Amino acid sequence: MKYIIILGDGMSDEPIPELGNKTPLQVAQKPYIDKLAALGRSGMLYTIPEGFEPGSEIANLSVLGYDVAKVFEGRGSLEAASIGVDVVEGEMAMRCNLICIENGQIKNHSAGHITSEEAKELIHFLQKELGDEIVSFFAGVAYRHLIKIKGGSKNIHCTPPHDVPGTAFRDVLVKATDISGEKTAQLLNDLIIRSQKLLENHPVNLKRAAEGKDKANSIWPWSPGYKPAMQTMRELYGLKSGTVISAVDLIRGIGVYAGLKTRLVEGATGLYNTNYEGKAQAAIEALKTDDFVYLHVEASDEAGHEGDVSLKIKTIEYLDQRIVKPIFEEVSKWDEPVTIAVLPDHPTPCAKRTHTADAVPFTIYRPGEAGDKVQVYDEFSCRSGDYGVLRENEFIHTLFKK
Repeated sequence: MKYIIILGDGMSDEPIPELGNKTPLQVAQKPYIDKLAALGRSGMLYTIPEGFEPGSEIANLSVLGYDVAKVFEGRGSLEAASIGVDVVEGEMAMRCNLICIENGQIKNHSAGHITSEEAKELIHFLQKELGDEIVSFFAGVAYRHLIKIKGGSKNIHCTPPHDVPGTAFRDVLVKATDISGEKTAQLLNDLIIRSQKLLENHPVNLKRAAEGKDKANSIWPWSPGYKPAMQTMRELYGLKSGTVISAVDLIRGIGVYAGLKTRLVEGATGLYNTNYEGKAQAAIEALKTDDFVYLHVEASDEAGHEGDVSLKIKTIEYLDQRIVKPIFEEVSKWDEPVTIAVLPDHPTPCAKRTHTADAVPFTIYRPGEAGDKVQVYDEFSCRSGDYGVLRENEFIHTLFKK
């Protein structure tokens, strides 16, 4: 038996008045995902352990079966693994967004979805101007980058920028959680202010402004941590080999620590215009040799953060037709059965424009196994599935029948 998890990041939602109090999953035309639900068995899953914020880093670690309280060390160290930056003892790593600030408020968390090429130029500029023997900047993808601090303390409180659009940035600057974090908090806040002065009139931003685009006029560091200690999925579950496919450094970094190979797909953007067909084909090729594939698609999450209901529906339909359909039709021809699971990592309600910790629907189609009474896949139908309500690593144990 082989296994694939197809994860539509943030595609779960809440009833929306303009949709007749239905969710995007209920409204979207998704015949293949519904078919998997009708053939398989479904349930609801809480991916966020008590005491943790509902971030993708927490949720995806839970989906993969990790004890978050034991292994989580912030996004930064995970994303560092993806881009090949080592985090050694005595160093602290953090996600570093390029964001747009307008009239002193956080307009958006993505600098208007700045391109990787533009962002790389800005990050290299910041490294030249702000980097030193203590602070280092590393370019990632689109608005998602990395900052590493020698001697930095993770005893600080940082606000994810996607949680607070419209908030005055000074109200959500970094705060120390104890005396050991005060120096680091002061350093980071100083870097934020200095970055704004440096970036405001950078040629990249002047060009973006002339084109009517948002400026990337501030950094925003968050999610601090040290290097994590994680067992591989082979050690945990006996898998011989596995692959992760994602446009997002965070997910690829989790894959590195989980012992999964990474398949990079040309044109994978993390947005609605990602290369769906390329991702589907990469998953099919990986399944020919590997036991397990983790296929992550970010698009619905970004649509939720934008509050764009119609785009979120479209991303779900794209996932169905351009990811699930070709994978299901191909593996159904194979002699060796392939178990297919579909789920989000967390909800990203369009009305809230941020993540929530509510349970998400999941379905597992296992060839040759009888299904349950669920006929369509959404946040309400899956509640009556045979799997009931699961929490955290119970999902992966159910998938692998451990």
